[in-house]
Amino acid sequence: MKFFICLLALQQLYVQSVAEDFDFFYFVLQWPGAYCDSRHSCCYPKTGKPAADFGIHGLWPNYKTGGWPQNCNPDSQFDDLRVSDLMNDLQREWPTLSCPSNDGMKFWTHEWEKHGTCAESELDQLDYFEAGLKLKQKANLLHAFTNAGIKPDDKIYEMKDIENTIKEVVGFAPGIECNKDSSHNSQLYQIYLCVDTSASKFINCPVMPHGRCDSRVQFPKF
Repeated sequence: MKFFICLLALQQLYVQSVAEDFDFFYFVLQWPGAYCDSRHSCCYPKTGKPAADFGIHGLWPNYKTGGWPQNCNPDSQFDDLRVSDLMNDLQREWPTLSCPSNDGMKFWTHEWEKHGTCAESELDQLDYFEAGLKLKQKANLLHAFTNAGIKPDDKIYEMKDIENTIKEVVGFAPGIECNKDSSHNSQLYQIYLCVDTSASKFINCPVMPHGRCDSRVQFPKF
């Protein structure tokens, strides 16, 4: 009996230690116009051109001291049947623009196996992808930008206005990554929002991602 109790205690400690194996998530949204207007090869998914909206790049566990875990469980492989109820939403909100044109399975497999498996103490595969979809809806950044007069029209906007608009919506300062197009314009490319380990609420970023932007950036059309 004592052995059984000790075994249960050890199992509980193991679960706790795994659950504390990361400190927060980066929830990363990508503007497709900037992706396609850079040196990246850009191909629309087999389902067609995505909407002119931010797409989910990923939900990535991170350490508050810097760095991140990855490929944490090689036995936990992506299974499209487990997320079949989300498939239409994933195709719309979590699309891939990689070439050649594809159905997104390779992209979602990569995101789950590299990043999602490191959060299995908190989220199973269905929960992980569902959490990303809910966070995108919760942030609704394109709507916030439009209301602030910031539109994907190839015009140049003040970075401080972009940052303040995001902060008003989520309550915390974002991390922002820009790219350069062929004309050397600094473009709004990726937005990093920090999320708690349950992937349910936005938090203050313990560590900001390394991203460079000019003080004024272009919001490219898509």
